[in-house]
Amino acid sequence: MAGAVVNGACIDQAGMSLALRLTTRAELGDAELEELKHLLMGVYGFRQVTTEVTCKAPSSQAAAAGSRPAASVPAAPSGSKGEKQAAGKVLMGKPIRIQPVPMKILDLKMGNATVAGKVFAFECRETRRPGMWRLSFDMTDYTNSVTVQKNLTEKEAQGLESAIKPGMWLCVQGKMEPTWDGKDIQLNPYHIQLAEHTERQDTAPEKRVELHLHTKMSNMDALTDTKEVVQQAIRWGHPAIAITDHGVAQSFPDAWHAAGDKIKILYGVEGYFVNNIDDRVVVHGPQDCSLDGEFVCFDIETTGLKVDREAITEIGAVVLKNGEITDRFQTFVNPNRRLTPEIVGLTGITDAMLADAPQLKEALTSFLEFVGDRPLAAHNAEFDISFIRAGCQKVGLPFDPTYVDSLILAQNLLPELHKYKLDIVAEHLDLPAFNHHRASDDAAMVAYMLIPFFEKMERELGIHRLQEINGEMLKLRPQGSKTSRFPKHIIILAKNKLGLKHLYQLISASNLKYFKRVPTIPKSELIAHREGLIIGSACEAGELFKAVVDHKDWDELKRIASFYDYLEIQPLCNNAFMLRNGEARSEEDLREFNRIIVRLGEELGKPVCATGDVHFREPEDEVYRHILLASKKFPDANEPLPIYFKTTQEMLEEFQYLGEEKAYEVVVTNTRLVADQIETFELLPAELFPPRLENSEEDLNRLVWEKVHRLYGEDPPQLIVDRLNVELGGILGKYDVVYMSAQKLVQRSNECGYLVGSRGSVGSSLVAYMSGITEVNSLPPHYRCPKCKNSEFILDGSYGCGADMPDKVCPVCGTQYVKDGFDIPFETFLGFGGGKVPDIDLNFSGEYQARAHRHAIEMFGETQVFRAGTIGTLAEKTAYGFVKKYLEENGIVACRAEENRLTLGCVGVRRTTGQHPGGLVVVPDDKDMEDFCPVQHPADADDSDTITTHFEYHSMEANILKLDMLGHDDPTMVRMMQDLTGVDPHEIPLDDPDTMSIFISSKVLGYENDPILGPTGAVAIPEFNTRFTRQMLIDTQPKDFNTLVRLSGFSHGTDVWMGNARELILSGTASVLETVGCRDDIMLYLISKGMDPKMSFKIMEKVRKGKVKKGGFDEGWEEAMMEHDVPDWYIESLAKIGYLFPKAHAVAYVMMAFRIAWYKVHEPLAFYATFFSVRAKAFDAEYCCAGMDAVKRKIKEIENNKDATAVEQNLLTTLEVCYEFYLRGFHFDTINIYKSDATKFVVTEKGLLPPFVTVHGLGEAAAIDTVEKRKGKEFISIEEFAMCCNKLSKTHIEQLKALGAFAGMADTSQITLF
Repeated sequence: MAGAVVNGACIDQAGMSLALRLTTRAELGDAELEELKHLLMGVYGFRQVTTEVTCKAPSSQAAAAGSRPAASVPAAPSGSKGEKQAAGKVLMGKPIRIQPVPMKILDLKMGNATVAGKVFAFECRETRRPGMWRLSFDMTDYTNSVTVQKNLTEKEAQGLESAIKPGMWLCVQGKMEPTWDGKDIQLNPYHIQLAEHTERQDTAPEKRVELHLHTKMSNMDALTDTKEVVQQAIRWGHPAIAITDHGVAQSFPDAWHAAGDKIKILYGVEGYFVNNIDDRVVVHGPQDCSLDGEFVCFDIETTGLKVDREAITEIGAVVLKNGEITDRFQTFVNPNRRLTPEIVGLTGITDAMLADAPQLKEALTSFLEFVGDRPLAAHNAEFDISFIRAGCQKVGLPFDPTYVDSLILAQNLLPELHKYKLDIVAEHLDLPAFNHHRASDDAAMVAYMLIPFFEKMERELGIHRLQEINGEMLKLRPQGSKTSRFPKHIIILAKNKLGLKHLYQLISASNLKYFKRVPTIPKSELIAHREGLIIGSACEAGELFKAVVDHKDWDELKRIASFYDYLEIQPLCNNAFMLRNGEARSEEDLREFNRIIVRLGEELGKPVCATGDVHFREPEDEVYRHILLASKKFPDANEPLPIYFKTTQEMLEEFQYLGEEKAYEVVVTNTRLVADQIETFELLPAELFPPRLENSEEDLNRLVWEKVHRLYGEDPPQLIVDRLNVELGGILGKYDVVYMSAQKLVQRSNECGYLVGSRGSVGSSLVAYMSGITEVNSLPPHYRCPKCKNSEFILDGSYGCGADMPDKVCPVCGTQYVKDGFDIPFETFLGFGGGKVPDIDLNFSGEYQARAHRHAIEMFGETQVFRAGTIGTLAEKTAYGFVKKYLEENGIVACRAEENRLTLGCVGVRRTTGQHPGGLVVVPDDKDMEDFCPVQHPADADDSDTITTHFEYHSMEANILKLDMLGHDDPTMVRMMQDLTGVDPHEIPLDDPDTMSIFISSKVLGYENDPILGPTGAVAIPEFNTRFTRQMLIDTQPKDFNTLVRLSGFSHGTDVWMGNARELILSGTASVLETVGCRDDIMLYLISKGMDPKMSFKIMEKVRKGKVKKGGFDEGWEEAMMEHDVPDWYIESLAKIGYLFPKAHAVAYVMMAFRIAWYKVHEPLAFYATFFSVRAKAFDAEYCCAGMDAVKRKIKEIENNKDATAVEQNLLTTLEVCYEFYLRGFHFDTINIYKSDATKFVVTEKGLLPPFVTVHGLGEAAAIDTVEKRKGKEFISIEEFAMCCNKLSKTHIEQLKALGAFAGMADTSQITLF
């Protein structure tokens, strides 16, 4: 339609029809003409449109035109990430030649529609119908959003899946259709092509620097994505950018990584600042005199609180001398306006009383004559002095007094009070009653108040003269969390590494010592840590701007401003709320506030910098902040506040009222000046700083070789020696402390009788096995003789792990061989050449975890060990709730795509902080935690004893030792089963055929193909207990340990099983062991195909993190795999993977699961007693102990309930195990008030005795108390039992009664005589 000319039109107003004649440059097809008609009908309300179209271009030219890129899409709001895309490139269908319409007008009546916008959500997946795929993506033009959806063949889907990504701008033409449920509309596309889009550019020759920017880490307040805004500043050519979140530094790591060496990051914080030194001094002015001298105590009444718009109505004063009032002064002042009813009610002063009162000049002249050269005193003197000063300026009278503020005196001398209004202080001091809010009475009361204050200062502090007061008052000022002052904002930037450490120390102190609603930084702490810091005056909530708005006198403003290194001003829109709340009367007032700060900067020689106080990146992101503020119940949440990241030109335009030269100075010159004062430095060092353990290097080396010789003899196979030499070469002197820390913790746990399961890839390390950290032996499958130490390694790939090899006796000495080895490459743990920092994760028993943590603290010292911090951000589900409420409160009807856009826009904003359930971070004893990051209490809990890292702990794992010590049920279960049976879990064979069989069939358990439990016997076995994993067992029929390991990898990976390995296995394309289950499989397989080991490692690393799925293989990788005969299906499988589990982790989990399964087969009652005691959190005796039929009914009931709660889902798992328990011929005994344990099931003859906690709602504390109190007692009645065990409620007693626990026992102890 570009260049089309309207030749004529005829409108029938009565029939609302339009006849249109057009000339176009290109031929229009029927679909385009139909869309044009619908557009005209939709926009203008015509009922009928007819068109007569003439094409002027020859058909050959028209055809050529059809192949040109589409007509330019109108400039949409910004937001692209800057990737260049070939506008007009067709992704599906044909080129689009019709101008897009705004999405806000889309409806079903339009039929065909063309839209252009940004893709923000994309999915392309196979449906349940084989071969059919569904393309679905949401896009927005910021007037609204729309879902584009179409069913495709597999070939079509593959082409579009890699071509469309979130962040792209597309033009789509298609048909408007209702969604499947008829509740929304969507666009079924005919044609899709890339759309032209240009993001905002900063074209200024010299760029500004943003010194005030908030990211998503500013708690529920800002939406700027750290990485995106840093990259945008790089694209714009900005030399630097500051990160200044509210009270936190949690965006620093992301900013550092995003910046690289392309831009300077100014690390800072917008602190919550309390001036606990000189914000409200007692004595203002230089005049000095004895406390026995003369003071004029005064008070004023006014028409209101604003000094720039209200007037004085009364002045009262008294002279205080030697503790006595010697003279009085009182005058009304004519305000030349009517008083409001509120003021009349408050002061008792009426218009009649002021009608003949002196004018302002006369009244002030009289007052100043009364004062003479004596110092003044007032309660909250800033208020009274400001009105007198403003009045004197107005009428041309000089006024430069020295004055005392009795309010500050009261706060410092009477710390036991919480409020310090004049009447409250007077009552506390037992002063006579007075007529509050009348100037003369209030003035006298100030004098009466000063008498005991002066006496106290002379008696207790040795103060005798006026100018001695301030110095002594500093010692009395409340420091930190006890203060009731409302904090103001301040910008603190780190100039260098020392400054960064000082900044971290301030953040730590603000959280640990001075937290009150927010992490507060007292001025005293800031001064103590000021070296290496640059201090800015912040926004309208800063100390300086507040003083300007409060019309403080020039000297006071200079005093305040002199503390700062640079002064800030911001665009008028940032402070527009002052117009709404009355702090400013016009935009001119807002300009004047900024001009005052500019004049202060000029007079003090301090740079004045224009900052944006950025809270989101693009103008259209503002709605997300409205949603956040609405969720916090802000009344002005919907008021416009465009605090987005502005270009240099946009900022220059904001400050044009200062004049072109001054605007340039504050926007560009001074911001760059501040940035230039800041050094470029690394946020975190490149190396690891482990703590020190004495002789760790020697001890590790000794432990490893001792175990090698113990298992493999004095002359171990060269294969072992070579591998250990490689591993130890990368570990000793570098990571030996990491290994020895874990070794000592594991050893202590084992000594206490608890196994430790290793997690993650630590089992890939042979050193970890030989030092006792993990049970996973990463060597290739092999036999070894426990007697003569002979060994045989199987290196032909015929077995995946030693457990699957046939039994064999040692040919040398005839002893039964031990089978070992799981064939895991070391590189998965430390990379090639030991390039990765080791991450040793351990699963301790939940019962032992707290003791393990205490042992770590004993090992390294209490001051060096911290809990690993986490950051809780706004989740999609919660954000969706906020969006729905916002739309509802504002009467907005939005389509699902728009709801999705608004939700995604809010996701990721920081809500709270927490602690990792098992993570500890250890700092070496020659370092402080603040050499790496600040510390804090989790979730801002200032009453907590726990101290966590301020950064999310993953951001520092390459720099300081992290011990991941989770509490886990499996070691607890193994310990309990060992205690019950006497069977050592280490002695359980991993090739026990009966145990192996339950992963295929339940026959060995005494039942087969149960309709509820299915064909396998894997119920209640860790790793294989869920219905998802049990179906995996059915699909794969595992017959060996290696296959179980592969299945563990399938279940823990993302996009590894469903839509990938499962289809390959079921279709017969590949066997279970040929598909990819764990990350190590890739590297081992590619090396076996003859590929370069380093390339194989790199492919594995990129696939396992989902990077290939997102961005494809690196150049040359696919070709290299094809050259080495890697099958196409294998390459395609790799490209689908989102995350891969480490094989060592899978082996550790399956080893533990197999042991537990062994107990299930061979020691069933011990197994069930343990399972129900440790894992069955939802065991409820009412259902579980009622017999098989009752359990069966409850299972069906929960399965048929689509809205089953999480508690019911947990109960379902427990009920399945109960059902199997009954199925195997076992039973639950009735709870016995004398024999039942508090928390554990007791094994009886062919059954189990449930503990007290299985009673619904009966907690562990009450159960333990009951067991303790019943000791040695015989109860004759239920009443007696209830009185004795008094932590049980009446409901608990009734439930115990219903469960038969009191069978045959009388209700009461009373004897009936009749």
